[in-house]
Formats: sequence, C-alpha cells, structure tokens
Amino acid sequence: MKRLPELSKAEYEILRELWRCGDSTVRAVHDQLAESTDWAYTTTKTHMDRMVKRGLLKRYKDSEGNQYSAQLSKPEGLVKMVRYFAERVLELDGKSVVSMFAKSEALSPQEIKQLRELLEKDDD
Repeated sequence: MKRLPELSKAEYEILRELWRCGDSTVRAVHDQLAESTDWAYTTTKTHMDRMVKRGLLKRYKDSEGNQYSAQLSKPEGLVKMVRYFAERVLELDGKSVVSMFAKSEALSPQEIKQLRELLEKDDD
C-alpha cells in the first residue's frame, strides 16, 4: 500500500474543491476558495504547483489550458485526519469514526468502504 501523505490545511482545501468539482484550472479553484481564504491567485497557483511536485495533483493541458486533477481519493485524503481526530480528540479507535461518515452524506458508500479499509491498513 502506498504511504498516505500528511496534508496541510491549504492542501486539503484545494483537494476538497477538486473532489467536489472534478478536474479544474487554478483560476476556477481559486475563485471557489476566495470566500473562505484570503489567498491571492498566485498563492493558490503556488500551492497547486507544489502539490503537483508532491504527487498530490496531476497537471495536464487541454483546450482550456492547464488542468489539475486530484491524485488522492477523498478517503485517502481523509484517513490521516480521521485517525488524528478519532484518537486525539475523541479518544476512540479510528475505525469507530467511520460510522459517523456513514450517517452523513459526506462520503458515498464506496468511499466509506475505502476509508474503513485504509484505516485498517494505515501503519501510521
């Protein structure tokens, strides 16, 4: 199993937007995050370019210019945060928190299954 990365808050916000809308340009991601962040466009671009270097995003060209796609699934992006929150905040086993996701619409049933499997395999 590939080692799952630690994500910064900024990286998570960018990934969350790409999970929500699919492949996108820096401009589109920046415009969607503008209300919740005080980033300049160049800040968003710098974050996304660094994420490409880390393997978190893939950049490719199409008719609209450079597009970026997430290289982590939503469960892969969440597993470290879920484990940290479960163990450090709730003092529960990480797998126990998966049931909270099952009751919400934040993840699909397939994503919940993947999150459960990742929590079981993640050797943190």
